[in-house]
Amino acid sequence: MHTRRNFGLMLGAGALAGCTTTGTSGFSDPLQPAGPLRLAPVHVSEDRVIRVVAGLRPFRPGGFVVRAEPFGRKTLVHNYGHGGGGITLSWGTSHMAVDLGFAGPERDYAVLGCGAVGLATARLIQRRGGRVTIYARALPPETTSNIAGGQWWPASVYDSKVATPQFLDQLVTASKLSYRHFQQLSGPEYGVRWTRNYVVDEDRFGSTDLFGRLAEVAPELKRAPAGEHPFGALSLQYWDGMMVEPPIYLQAMMEDVLTAGGKIVVRDLKTPADVQALAEPVVFNCTGLGAGELFGDKEITPARGQLVVLLPQPEVTYNLMSGRAYMFPRRDGIILGGSFDRGDWSTEPDGELTKRILADHKAMFAKLKA
Repeated sequence: MHTRRNFGLMLGAGALAGCTTTGTSGFSDPLQPAGPLRLAPVHVSEDRVIRVVAGLRPFRPGGFVVRAEPFGRKTLVHNYGHGGGGITLSWGTSHMAVDLGFAGPERDYAVLGCGAVGLATARLIQRRGGRVTIYARALPPETTSNIAGGQWWPASVYDSKVATPQFLDQLVTASKLSYRHFQQLSGPEYGVRWTRNYVVDEDRFGSTDLFGRLAEVAPELKRAPAGEHPFGALSLQYWDGMMVEPPIYLQAMMEDVLTAGGKIVVRDLKTPADVQALAEPVVFNCTGLGAGELFGDKEITPARGQLVVLLPQPEVTYNLMSGRAYMFPRRDGIILGGSFDRGDWSTEPDGELTKRILADHKAMFAKLKA
């Protein structure tokens, strides 16, 4: 298993090295711009679309749940409801959940769910010496986590009209913990890399106190002066962050769980009685949307997101956001997104929404001057 992954690592590194020598020249390195910033444009057109996918974020207006409670003769630890921040917050909320539920290295632990949150929970238990079995209805690449843009940032996690100050404290703690954990995974083996993020014509960090509290996870947060960036008189904010490529990351995490002696069982647990029948005395609930039906959470709801993926462009090495539109470059394509439809359970691509996403991104890149 490690031999195969190490071979893929060497192959991936070689492929990336090849990309850097054949990409379009003359554009600034986004992390170290020298002089006026020049960004490679994304070629947004219908004939460059390679796939369209839709996924359901597990959204709770009040925010995610991290809580331990008695469950018959078992201990049940909840860790779900991350909205659009599941990958981003996975290590942070899992750290908090394992702190609540870990009962010693001699114990057996069950983790429900094999997305980013369940996998991070399982790995943290293993790092403390616990024995883990993951039970899941679906495995990567068929999880919600696989249908994610992968930008590291706690976006669309809660409704500001509903969330309490206590939850916001939890969110800040989880963000900082997760930020530290992900830094240790930076590299091609896990599909985690540092990327510069640009926001055009808005101030995403000056509007709320929360973003000020997250300043340490947005290093070099600055505003580029007019004349030093290619968006004319429009404002441009930028900061450095991480990108996580779900197809690479989730597969590597599963391999880590198995290599450390963990088990993964495909099983659809439909009722609390099914969970009670598990052999493990401590159960971590990382089921996302499934927590609504399985444990009766009436607040959780789907927030549908659709992604339009274009052919890769190796010369595009930055993230760009403007209004509802966002673009993230990955090895498997240029990710275009910008939808958040609460209460919509459909995972079928919507043709009209695809047109709107493409139009939004054409407009965004029209602002990018030659």
